[in-house]
Amino acid sequence: MEKPSELKYKEFWDERYQDSNFAYGKEPNLFFKEQVQKLKPGIMLLPADGEGRNGVFAAKLGWKVTAVDLSKEGELKALKLAKEQKVNINYIVDDIEKVEFPNESFDVVALIYAHFPSWKISTIHKKLTQLLKENGTIIFEAYSKKHLAYKEANPKAGGPGDIDMLFSLAQIQTDFKGFEIQILEEKEIVLNEGEFHQGAGSVIRFVGKKISH
Repeated sequence: MEKPSELKYKEFWDERYQDSNFAYGKEPNLFFKEQVQKLKPGIMLLPADGEGRNGVFAAKLGWKVTAVDLSKEGELKALKLAKEQKVNINYIVDDIEKVEFPNESFDVVALIYAHFPSWKISTIHKKLTQLLKENGTIIFEAYSKKHLAYKEANPKAGGPGDIDMLFSLAQIQTDFKGFEIQILEEKEIVLNEGEFHQGAGSVIRFVGKKISH
């Protein structure tokens, strides 16, 4: 039996993605785009990839992409985008916490605005660390705890309204111990991603290489 809040979460994303427009556009997130282009293509996991804009971009670069998301509507949009771009992605409709992969399966795990219910964030991050190969890379961008003030000033900036679903530098350092930090910063950026990421916001950005279990 799913927790009511998890079911509500799934319904929220299905409703957001069922419109014919792409909620966050068809172009990849800029930070993800910049970072993934520095890496040699391999096998990538994208939890919470939604309508597939990042996974499809990676596939165009030659990555073998697995996306996982709760939303069936997200899958339909992602596969449509993949077909438009003439690439293939493996898309699994499920909770990333429940999906089973062998440990050390992926060269890159990319978490781009992957905001999970607060009680499972650290558990998911630990699981994703185990799924990453030695010397594999995490690419992460999501709203910081300071973002609530931006969202209150401009609801179009997007993001969860629950501060416990937002991130701090300390939390990333704790959750991703055993990583060589290449980028870890909190900064203000201006988002221009579809209808729901518009305007200034505060984000945490992290790129790390897994150097130990």
